[in-house]
Amino acid sequence: MVDAQIKEFAFARSGDKGDISNIGLLAKNDECYELIKKEITSGRIKNHFGKMVKGEVNIYEMPNINALQIVMHNALGGGATKTLRYDQTGKSMGQALLKMSITVEKLVLERAKKAEEEIYKKYSNPDWGENL
Repeated sequence: MVDAQIKEFAFARSGDKGDISNIGLLAKNDECYELIKKEITSGRIKNHFGKMVKGEVNIYEMPNINALQIVMHNALGGGATKTLRYDQTGKSMGQALLKMSITVEKLVLERAKKAEEEIYKKYSNPDWGENL
């Protein structure tokens, strides 16, 4: 078993609506999706963010795209026009979640790294979108 960060298994994008921060977590492959579904819980998210997330955390599964939609209430100090926080719109919260540490089997981590290499290889090819 090895310690790894969520960034090894998923990509993230985050934003806000008022005092609600949302994070889209997109797994790198099917195995990574099953892993993040198991490891990313409301309680672990609240623990990871500490006092920053004061409200409820809802997690919505999107299996058709191997993603989780995470909605954190009362998470931005009142929202963009009220907060004194540096990141008032929650744009960095996805990157912060990717720093969460989990313990996994070494082979799972190795397969996730291979999946990431394949993703980068595919999208670095200038012709990748020709057949869309």
